[in-house]
Amino acid sequence: MDLDIDPVSAAFRDEVREWLAANVPRPALPSMDTAEGFAAHREWEAELADARLSVVSWPREYTGRDASLLQWVLFEEEYYAARAPGRVSQNGIFMLGPTLFAHGTAEQRDRILPAMARGEQVWAQAWSEPEAGSDIAALRSSAVRTDGGWLLSGQKTWSSRAAFADRAFGLFRTDPAEKRHRGLTYFMFDLRAEGVTVRPIPQLDGEPGFAEIFLEQVFVPDADVIGEPGQGWKVAMTTANNERGLSLRSPGRFLAAADRLAGLWRETGEDPSLRDRVADAWIGARAYQLYTFGTVSRLAEGGELGPESSVNKLFWSHLDLALHETALDVLGPDGETDRSWVDGYLFSLAGPLYGGTDQIQRNTIAERLLGLPREARR
Repeated sequence: MDLDIDPVSAAFRDEVREWLAANVPRPALPSMDTAEGFAAHREWEAELADARLSVVSWPREYTGRDASLLQWVLFEEEYYAARAPGRVSQNGIFMLGPTLFAHGTAEQRDRILPAMARGEQVWAQAWSEPEAGSDIAALRSSAVRTDGGWLLSGQKTWSSRAAFADRAFGLFRTDPAEKRHRGLTYFMFDLRAEGVTVRPIPQLDGEPGFAEIFLEQVFVPDADVIGEPGQGWKVAMTTANNERGLSLRSPGRFLAAADRLAGLWRETGEDPSLRDRVADAWIGARAYQLYTFGTVSRLAEGGELGPESSVNKLFWSHLDLALHETALDVLGPDGETDRSWVDGYLFSLAGPLYGGTDQIQRNTIAERLLGLPREARR
């Protein structure tokens, strides 16, 4: 593990810090799960892109900076420390983007990535179905060959950002004769295409952070298939590893929250009964930071994200939950009126579910990392 920050990376960190200090919107933008807030967050993505800060690790031809993984981690730390807006484009830039770099064609990257980086096209996930949540291989949505492309049919649910997004990505079964992981194909499709119905799902706060997507014979051209037909599971594992591993939950998010928690504990009188929990959260955030530096070092030497991302996902999802539970206990009755901590807590409750449930992650760890016998399927 290399913990040294080279001069170029340190200068990059300082530049990011200065830019964010001058440009982060104050007051905070409205919730991205409202039409007004979604539009405001889309505009923020364009501002980031103008400064080449929306996708710093991407190549320059795609609005990036060719930043190293270490520089990306430093960017994330500064971004969260500045309490900058949430990334409305995160499904695209953190999951679909890396998938296109790994499996997409040059034409797909040239057509899709610049608009993604600027927030001109915001992407929704279209993974889960009523009968296929963490066990995504049980999906029933289908795609049938037609002239020049495919006809997609079925239902997707719990699709994040779909209420206001432009496009979506997900798996569909293209060979019904094959079972489970085989015969799946990875598609991108327009949420405003003929035959697509998007039905928002209100959350506890009434805002539609998710939506159901219904597809009835929706035409998708061959140009919007990622990878080879029938090989969608392999492609999807790149997306899943980025969701569970390094990209979606960088340590900057938890470092900033842990620092806020420690400050909150001091401001409210340093209750000794909560001291150990505050310290555990702070230590957990720093441990996750060090783990990430180890991952960065390994990837820089040619390694890849693999099933160990399940260990990562288990750790950060429970760290997030413990951190926010502790903050609400520190606040006591006042916590009910602190929208920032309450919203964070409600979101953290979903951590052990999205991206694959705890049970799925533990099976992956047991079977693929520890070499234990595979679970017998009934």
